[in-house]
Amino acid sequence: MGYTVVIPARYGSTRLPGKPLLEIHGKPMVQRVWEQARLSDAEQVVVATDDLRIFDAASAFGAQVCMTSTQHASGTDRLQQVVAELNLPMGHIVVNVQGDEPMIPPAVINQVATNMGTHPQAGIATLCEEINSIEDLTNPNVVKVVSDARGMALYFSRAPIPWPRDAFMQGQGTMPQAGAWFRHIGIYAYRTAFLHQFVSWPPAPEEQLESLEQLRALHNGVSIHVEKAVQCVPGGIDTEDDLVLVRRLLQGKA
Repeated sequence: MGYTVVIPARYGSTRLPGKPLLEIHGKPMVQRVWEQARLSDAEQVVVATDDLRIFDAASAFGAQVCMTSTQHASGTDRLQQVVAELNLPMGHIVVNVQGDEPMIPPAVINQVATNMGTHPQAGIATLCEEINSIEDLTNPNVVKVVSDARGMALYFSRAPIPWPRDAFMQGQGTMPQAGAWFRHIGIYAYRTAFLHQFVSWPPAPEEQLESLEQLRALHNGVSIHVEKAVQCVPGGIDTEDDLVLVRRLLQGKA
């Protein structure tokens, strides 16, 4: 099954300006992400950016690059412009790999693409992993997802869902039980036709409240398939501390 990976890479990060070009042992972050994606089964890997500095850097290390508008409100809008410019077929599968995940395992890229192909009733496929600490459960930067018995998402939230009523009413400061909460991993697979449809919808009220774009799809009745990742997915780089950690973990790697 063929599919395309698109890596959105914006220069204007509020917490880490120029994030895609930050150096990790001799290579810009976006190159590290691109190299991991190239180890997947994708037919092509495209870097999508709105900044000439990133365009030039990605071109220099051999990536296929697409310049996109600076006016896009979301990463999905940027993705849709790329698939339109590449003229990808309506049924083609596209995987959005975040540009700040230089340690993303190629196996999970293949996993989410395969899931999209084997679940025709879903408009989006994505991944999750268990939450095992009370700190992550209550952290609004850790997005939680609840799924039904078919593996379709019921809701995504920054709040602890499902809400452990009895444990929290008793002031319990540890995880109430194992296996009940899942962190959403921000990798997505779509079909091209869905991307064209998605950008025509206005932001949903719950999307705006939670600042979670995938809620627009649920608001419009689109099914989102969710599966536990086959490998641990290290968190992305959002802060200087995250960058220091990744540099330590990749110490000595080419």
